[in-house]
Amino acid sequence: MSETHVYDMIVVGGGPAGYTTALYAVRAGLDTLVLEKLSAGGQMALTQEIDNYPGFEDGVNGFDLAEKMQRQAERFGAKTVYAEVERLDLSAAPKELTTSEGIFRARVVVLATGANPRELGLADEAALVGRGVAYCAACDGMFYKGKTVAVVGGGNSAAEDALLLSRVAKKVILIHRRDTLRATKVYHDPLMRAQNVEFRWNSAVDGLLHGDKLTGVRLRDVRTGETTELSCDGLFVSIGRKPATELVKGQLALDDGGYILADETTKTSLPGVFAVGDVRTKPLRQVVTAVADGAVAVQMAEEYLAGGD
Repeated sequence: MSETHVYDMIVVGGGPAGYTTALYAVRAGLDTLVLEKLSAGGQMALTQEIDNYPGFEDGVNGFDLAEKMQRQAERFGAKTVYAEVERLDLSAAPKELTTSEGIFRARVVVLATGANPRELGLADEAALVGRGVAYCAACDGMFYKGKTVAVVGGGNSAAEDALLLSRVAKKVILIHRRDTLRATKVYHDPLMRAQNVEFRWNSAVDGLLHGDKLTGVRLRDVRTGETTELSCDGLFVSIGRKPATELVKGQLALDDGGYILADETTKTSLPGVFAVGDVRTKPLRQVVTAVADGAVAVQMAEEYLAGGD
């Protein structure tokens, strides 16, 4: 089914960045639609408890926070359609979005499609998320205060996670399939100096040991094939993220990692198209930075709609 109506703004993605954008947009008087394929919240909705989002002194469940954000935006007039976006024509006037629920058109499009952590692909990995397996040290590190954790990876994100966790965990074991870190040199000395950080070089995680919760990992020596077991309370997978940008390849400028090139203005390489949250190039991907993007995007969109871009 194709709508003839043209919205002022369509937001693709109903995570914290998406619904903050929608909230600011409708309060600015913009006719706004959110297209979300599953449910509100994105990655945030999968987080059992968020302790670092301001205003919730006892923490807040990610799914509950997502629903609150959606209801708040909708209270001011934002509309939500649950549909999967299949194709985008971002150069059209108005911009056209083909979805599983029909075609929608808008003068401005805000992309809030997010990024997903890369998984190890091991049996029971998904079932153990929140029960010992995690993908964000800044989000979940405090749950392992005084405990033993392992970090998988050798790049900057793994090094950052290991350093962060070294300040809260009793012991941090950094597992890498090579014999040296790929992370930039600035991380090497602090990690080597940290007395509670150990290294397992030339090793890959080959299996997860668990009952109801993770109890350890099985390691495989990539040179000899020999396997050993390592006890730990938590496993942080830090092998990169996958931005959801398949639909915009060839239309928008992307960086080497596949993220949409957009600075703090959230402007992309096409006028009238903005990128917010984890899908854009940025130094820190957290709920608080995602919602900030949403507020900025609406300011920029208003200028564009007024003919100022």
